[in-house]
Order: sequence, then structure tokens, then C-alpha cells
Amino acid sequence: MATEAATKTVAMPQLDFSTYVNQFFWLLVTLVVIYFVVTRLVIPRIGGVLADRKSTIERDIAAAEELKQKAISAEAAYNQALADARSEAARIVEAARAEIKKDLDEATSRADAEIMAKSAESEKRIAAIRDSALESVTQVAHETAAEIVAVMGGSADAEAVSAAVAARLKG
Repeated sequence: MATEAATKTVAMPQLDFSTYVNQFFWLLVTLVVIYFVVTRLVIPRIGGVLADRKSTIERDIAAAEELKQKAISAEAAYNQALADARSEAARIVEAARAEIKKDLDEATSRADAEIMAKSAESEKRIAAIRDSALESVTQVAHETAAEIVAVMGGSADAEAVSAAVAARLKG
């Protein structure tokens, strides 16, 4: 009954002072096993993972630097190509302007020559029309003067009529 009363009074076996030595021993064994597992298995694996991560990060940083340098050189090449393209475009524009100006000057000189030729031809026709008109006016004046003299009852010879018309046409 005494043992029964003793076991009934201790509700939690870990609080029983008679088992402390045994509990302490197993605590030490468990800690030693955990220590060896952690130091021999877990820490090397974690160290390997950390080393892999570090080397991956360093490789990525190196690759990023290399890509950055390539990007800088690509940008410089792009800027150079753009500048070359702009200068080539300016050269082409200037060449086109010069060609257009040359063609325009040629067309202008041809047009001027045509205008001069047509103007000279027109002046010749105008002079011919003027001479023809003057001749026609002179002939009409002769005929009219002869008719007027005849209507007035006089007679005039052709030379007198011609001399009178010529004097009147001169002013």
C-alpha cells in the first residue's frame, strides 16, 4: 500500500526524483547523438548548399558584369551605327539635292531657250503681221483715196495718190 500510495501521489513520472539519474543519462545520450548528427551530416550539407549558392551567385554576378560590358559595347556600336547612318543619310540627301538642282537648272535653261526661241518666232510673226497690216492699210488707203477723189469729181493719178498716202502715213 505504501508503494501504491507513492505512485498515486506522483502524477508525472518525469518529476519523480528517483528517475532523475536515468533521465539525465538519456538526455546526454540524445544530445550527443543530435550533436554528431548535426556536425557530421547536417552542417556539411548546409555548408555545401551555402558554398554552391555562393559560387552560383558569384558566377551570376560575373555573367551579369560580362553581359553589362557586352550591353555597353552593343550600345556604343548601335550609337556608332546610328551616327554613320545619319551621316550617310545626310550625304544621300545632299547628293539628291545636287542632282535635283542640276536637273532643275537644266530644265530651266531648256525652258529659257524654248521661251527665247518662241519669243523670237513670235516677234517675227508679229513683225510679219505688222508689215502685212501696214501694207494692207497702205493698199486700202490708196484705194480709199482714189475712190474719194473719184467721188468728189476729180481725177487723180496713181502716183499722186501714192505720194499723198505715203506723206500722210509718215506723219
